[in-house]
Amino acid sequence: MHWLYFLAASLCLLIASRSFTPGWLVVLLILAALGLFLAWMLGWVNSRVSSSSRNEMQILSPEELRLLREQAEARKAAAAQKPDDGTG
Repeated sequence: MHWLYFLAASLCLLIASRSFTPGWLVVLLILAALGLFLAWMLGWVNSRVSSSSRNEMQILSPEELRLLREQAEARKAAAAQKPDDGTG
C-alpha cells in the first residue's frame, strides 16, 4: 500500500516539472509530493518494523517461566545427587 504513495509523489513531481504548469500549481504539487514521500517513508518503515517483530504467542507467561525454572532446578539437584561411579 505504501508504494502507492511513492507512485503518487513521483507523479506529482513529473507534473510539476512540465513547462506548461502554472507557478502556483508547481508549488502545490511539490508540497503534495513532499507529503506523499513522507507518507511513503513512514509506511515503509512501519512495514519493516512490523515484519521483524516477534509473535506474541511465542512470549512465555510468568507461570511458564516459573515451571521451567523449577524443572531446571530439579535437573540440577538430580545431577548433583547422582554419585560418580568412577569410570570416567
